[in-house]
Amino acid sequence: MAEIIVYTQDECPPCKIVKMYLNDQKISFNEKNITNDADARNELIHTYQSSSTPTVIIGNEVITGFDLERLEKVLKQK
Repeated sequence: MAEIIVYTQDECPPCKIVKMYLNDQKISFNEKNITNDADARNELIHTYQSSSTPTVIIGNEVITGFDLERLEKVLKQK
């Protein structure tokens, strides 16, 4: 499976739900918290053209915001 990156920030309930979902499915991911990590924030904005959290990167797929249906679909394809 492709590497999964989850961009999060503090005080983001949808971020917590996405992380709980991935953990419940026993899917490993790399979390990058943009609150305290300027490099992660710049990467999110400039590389993935997103300013929303959560943003989930799976291979070349970018899922912006809380979209469980799309997340499940992309995970099944990988």
